Formats: sequence, C-alpha cells, structure tokens
Amino acid sequence: MKKPVVYVGMSADLIHPGHMNVLKIAREFGDVIVGLLTDKAIASYKRLPLMSYEQRYMVIENVKGVVKVVPQETLDYRPNLVKYKPDFVVHGDDWKVGVQSTTRQAVIDALAEWGGELVEVPYTAGISSTGLNIAHKEIGTTPDIRRRQLGRLISAKSLVRLIEVHSGLTGRIAESVSIEKNSMKVEFDGMWAGSLTDATTRGRPDTESVDVTSRLSMITDVLESTTKPLVYDGDSGGRDEHFPYMVRSLERLGVSAVMIEDKVGNKRNSLFGTSVRQVQASPEEFSKKISVGKQSQITEEFLIFARIESLILQAGMDDALIRAEKYLKAGADGIMIHSANQNPDEIFQFAEKFRQGISEKPLIVVPSSFSQVTESELEKNGVNIVIYANQLLRSAIPSMVDAAKSILEFGSSHQLESNMMSIKDILLLFPTEDAK
Repeated sequence: MKKPVVYVGMSADLIHPGHMNVLKIAREFGDVIVGLLTDKAIASYKRLPLMSYEQRYMVIENVKGVVKVVPQETLDYRPNLVKYKPDFVVHGDDWKVGVQSTTRQAVIDALAEWGGELVEVPYTAGISSTGLNIAHKEIGTTPDIRRRQLGRLISAKSLVRLIEVHSGLTGRIAESVSIEKNSMKVEFDGMWAGSLTDATTRGRPDTESVDVTSRLSMITDVLESTTKPLVYDGDSGGRDEHFPYMVRSLERLGVSAVMIEDKVGNKRNSLFGTSVRQVQASPEEFSKKISVGKQSQITEEFLIFARIESLILQAGMDDALIRAEKYLKAGADGIMIHSANQNPDEIFQFAEKFRQGISEKPLIVVPSSFSQVTESELEKNGVNIVIYANQLLRSAIPSMVDAAKSILEFGSSHQLESNMMSIKDILLLFPTEDAK
C-alpha cells in the first residue's frame, strides 16, 4: 500500500533538535518530502542563511526518513503543494503569529482543496534558530564564508543594500540596525568602505592621501566586529603592477569585492565633476588593469567592480556604454555608473540601455547626489546594488559640532544628555565575555 505523502518546508540553516523533532513526527505520517527554501526565498523575509542552498541540501538529504528534497522557491508553500498534493503538511506551531501567519493560512487553504491536513508540532522549548544565529554572529565568521556572501546575496535578492563604514563602531551599526516594515525585517545586507569617509575621519583630504596599509587596518577593525560582506573602495586601483597586491590582501581578509574607477592622475572626489581637473583613463588601459586584477585573484568568489566616470566628466552616454561593454569583456564582475546630477534620469537611461544590449551582470548605483530616489525605483530600473556611501559620517558631523557648541555655550554637558546614548548602552555595543 502506498504511503501518504508528507510535506515539510524548512530553511535548515542551523539544524537543531526542534527541526529533528518535526522530521521525526513527519515520518510517522508517511513519506517525507522536504521543501528546502532557497536562498532567494529566505532572503525575502530575513537575513541570508549562513549555509548555501547546496550545503543545506546535502545535510537534509542525509537525514533519516527524508525520501526527497525539493527546492521551495518562495516563502509561499502553494506552488509546491499544488505540484505534490501532499496528504499532510507538518510544521512547528511557532508560525501562528508574525510574518509567517499569512503563509500558514495559505497552506491551510491549499490543503483544503484536496482534503489534506496541517499537523502542527509544539515548539521545542529552549531551542531557537534566531538565538543560534545571534550566538553565531557573536562568535564571528571566517574570511571564506564572508567573502562569498556578496555573490550569494546578488543571486538571492533583486536589490542588495550596502551602507558605509569607517570604523569598528560604524561596522557594528551596519551589522545590527534593523526595523520591522510590513511584517518583514529590513536591514543592511553589507558594508561599503569608502575612501572619502575613511580619509575624512583621519582628518585627510579625499585624494588617496591614506595609504592602502592604513586603510586595511581600519577594515580589520570592521571585520572583527561584524559578519556581513564588505565592498572596498579601491579608488583608481593604483598602478597596474600594484593592483594585484591590493586584490590578494583584500581576499585574505575576507572582503567580498573591490571597486575601482576609471581615472588617472591626482585623485579628486567625483562629485567635484568638471569644476576641478580630472582625467579619465582610456578604455584600453583601464580594461588592462581589470584583467590584471582578475588574473591575480586566488579565489573564484572575489569580485572586481568597474566604476565608470563618463557621466561625471560629461563624456556622454555613448562613451559610458562603450566602456561598460569593454570592462565586462576584460573580466569586471559588475558596473557602477556614477552621476553628479540631482535627479536619476541619466542613471535610469544608462540602466535601460545597459540591460537591453550589454549585460545582466550587477549594476551598482551610489545615490549621493540624487538622494530622493527610492530603492523600489532603482530596483524597477534594473539596479542590483545600492550603496549609501557617506550618510553615517555626514549625519554624525553636524551632531558632534552641535554638541561641542552646546558645551561652550552652557559650560556644561548636561543639556546634551537627552540626545546622547548612555555610556552603558555604548558598552553593550561591544559586550565582553563577563557582560554577556
């Protein structure tokens, strides 16, 4: 006699006794099919899982009693339920409230179409995937795991959100700040280490005045207090023969990508535009630098992004598109298109032409000048990565200036107390072992 079909949907990132209990009970009802949520499905409502889909698949297919493992492409169970028409769906009872409550109701409605039944397993006390993930974050990560995260995020999410970091403190902010929006957790996917903010915090101009070794020291501070992927602003990449050393140094640290811009000579910030002398490298010489960098990298997952300055320097849209095609052929893993305009029109024009005739590779935008643009608009126009490249520093400076003025005016810091974080809360940002 054919056994009933039992469907169990799982993320299976950190397997714990609660998961094993669900599978044990599922086996009692029949042949177990596990719908393993893909990275894309998980990233739609929470942080990317620690293990890749392939790694999680390998774990689950070797669990006793699991007859089949199939991908579940969305948080919504219905496509797989309609396909496999299980007699039972087994799930923990912890999804009755919160973001998954609507998913639960959809499962009940789907099962009703063919007389299937939902079996809910009581929550296993003392075990929490969220708690285990938090514990993992406190322990940290490895360079290899961190380095490959950005590529996984690009594959899993339609828009990846990065924010600037220039210290271990800002790294901790990028790591931990989140909000609840439409019953979903919203947070930054990763970090951007820009030369502008790094130089500014050191009291230096943004002219490549901070050497790579000093910048890597700051990167180390960030990586020691975070687990999210990081993209490094490599300015022009330096001389061709020096760029491979930058690439390999970043790889060793666990940085996911480096961004280099197609300019030569004395570095000036792009947002000066044509008001100062800035020279764009020829497409051929910049392509050579990209190629040298790609050939020098040790790991497959490290990415090199090419930043095009044609619109900044008023070289025209055609020039920008020609360069994009050449840079991708040279091995660039993605293109950043930059603009100093106060609206995103030319960015969107570039994106449309880029998607129509050049590439499906990642397109990156830094909306510092046109800050009114929304993430949904960027996503709609084919942008894959948005970088908030300087907002933390620009927000901090006025607050620090106001605090200093207040002390001078009142001869006391008491007036600032309501606007400051307490010393205790600062200490808890980086808890010691005895404070946990």
